[in-house]
Amino acid sequence: MRKLITLLTILLFVTSCDDGDIILVELEFDNTFETCGELVFYNVKELPAESISLQISSPATTLDEILELIYIDTDSILVVLANPITEGTIDGVNNLLNYRSYASYSDNLFCNDVPPSNLQITEDQSSISGNYTITTIYTEDDNDGIPAEMEDLNNNGNLYDDDTDGDGLPNFLDEDDDGDNVLTSTELIDYDMDDDDDDPLTDPQDTDGDGVPNYLDNDDDGDLVLTINEENITQDLNPSNDYTNPTIADYLNPQIATIVLATEYRPHNIKQTYEVSLIVDSITFPTLNQDVFDFGMLQDTRTSSTRTVTPDF
Repeated sequence: MRKLITLLTILLFVTSCDDGDIILVELEFDNTFETCGELVFYNVKELPAESISLQISSPATTLDEILELIYIDTDSILVVLANPITEGTIDGVNNLLNYRSYASYSDNLFCNDVPPSNLQITEDQSSISGNYTITTIYTEDDNDGIPAEMEDLNNNGNLYDDDTDGDGLPNFLDEDDDGDNVLTSTELIDYDMDDDDDDPLTDPQDTDGDGVPNYLDNDDDGDLVLTINEENITQDLNPSNDYTNPTIADYLNPQIATIVLATEYRPHNIKQTYEVSLIVDSITFPTLNQDVFDFGMLQDTRTSSTRTVTPDF
């Protein structure tokens, strides 16, 4: 839980404290926050009704800019974050860190042109100074059923230098590791179950018995015709649905060696995940005893997405 320690001076309200005693009140926020506009981060709780928010206006910043990706070079299909760290200062005017408490909880406290009609603010404080740091961690995965760490074929700790089909996508980002236009998830089948664990990761299918599992083998049936060129029925960039014999796909049938030359790779989908965290420090509220506040992790639909690339053939 993210905790904001409030230092309140009790006035002539409770007779036992009318001598000016100081009471520490602990306020708790959860470890997630939300965002809207250009750019407001906020966390709201119901009991007691409170909010803490950071509005960034200078320089004007959007979540799209925080999540922006750039290609690592002009010829690459690999991307990195353009702005992994976004920093700025809190001045109480352009960039405003605000704490509020309310008489009762109300929906839609933020991001609305018209404030809630029943909104009654009981305390409103803004920090006159401070810094904010927005940190974004970006990860990608091909979601092909093989954990990324198992796709480090040379075991050197670098996932980016394992590219079985040489298409520019390392295996952990490649839905089709061997470049045969049959998805890895389709080829990752434990047919014989020799080890009795029903786990294709420990006993992956190897149709031609050459020691290379199908998901890494560009000629799965060993008939000297590349799997990608065995689209004998439908040329739809998917050899797995081409059946001359109705019981076995042509790319797994060594008796079928018809060649239909492929001209392109199928599109590849890459799962994207962003982890956006926010910390403010060196903050100064009129009566809040707090130097650092950790907003936690951003909850937003835009932090999970998919990008599609088609490698050059």
